[in-house]
Amino acid sequence: MLWPDLDFQLTEKELLTRGEALAPRFREFLVQQDLPPALSDELTRFYLPLAGWLARQVNNTEPLMVGINGSQGSGKSTLCALLAEVLEREFALRCCILSIDDLYLTKAQRQGLARSIHPLLLTRGVPGTHDVALGLQLFEQLKSATGNSRTPIPRFDKAADDRAAEHLWDAFSGRPDLILFEGWCVGAVAQADEGLGGSVNALEAVEDADNTWRCYVNQALKEEYPPLFHQLDLLLMLKTPCWEMVSGWRRKQEERLALKRSGNGVMDKAALQRFVMHYERLTRYQLEEMPVRADLVLALNEKQRVVKIIKKTATA
Repeated sequence: MLWPDLDFQLTEKELLTRGEALAPRFREFLVQQDLPPALSDELTRFYLPLAGWLARQVNNTEPLMVGINGSQGSGKSTLCALLAEVLEREFALRCCILSIDDLYLTKAQRQGLARSIHPLLLTRGVPGTHDVALGLQLFEQLKSATGNSRTPIPRFDKAADDRAAEHLWDAFSGRPDLILFEGWCVGAVAQADEGLGGSVNALEAVEDADNTWRCYVNQALKEEYPPLFHQLDLLLMLKTPCWEMVSGWRRKQEERLALKRSGNGVMDKAALQRFVMHYERLTRYQLEEMPVRADLVLALNEKQRVVKIIKKTATA
């Protein structure tokens, strides 16, 4: 049984009725989003029960803030897109999807960090390379939005490796009932300082031999990010089986990007291998410590399918 207890589920009758009604639109949405048709099998098995559980926790006071953590390539964007579709279609709830990737510092700002602190901070991704103040401002705007509001949503252009110009940002119209905030380090906490000593890969051993970069990243996570992550009402974790699968999943992502961009701004194998090493330390740490904190752990198998769901216990 995928769901651990009955309070997570719609009744069998509700699942059947809602699933039958939504299935044609769900399949159409998969085609529009260029997602595998096989995901249609997950509608009643996974997406409807999860949407129903979230829907019961929405209140009219302010938007429900849901953090979705997962390693690179784990399927966070797909989860958010399909979950939002089900919540809006079947539960009449307005969802705003945000990505921590869209909060990266500009290239000029990261170039400044690279000059003043450490060259590895030029590469986007790790804590310390996000504009946390921008994220806090965005959260506040969405929480105070009314039915007539239009909230600008920052966008980061990964092909240009820079924040998109403001006139290219999207806008969310009205007031959201839920905010789905996804990212590889969403909800992360800092390591103990004594755990920073040994290098986890060649990048750290060669390019951060004196620990300057990893200590800066850890300190940023300790001091700057808690105000952002403390706003989360719920934390869901897409749990990768192990770190070694991340690079393979990330390669698949890059191959899909290559098709969309005709190769523009897409990393080759060597560049990608170096890139993912920036994420290795914190990803490994999250796989160890986050499962006991997350409200739901969505355990993935090697094919990126959710095979087990673990609910946080009251004493965890």
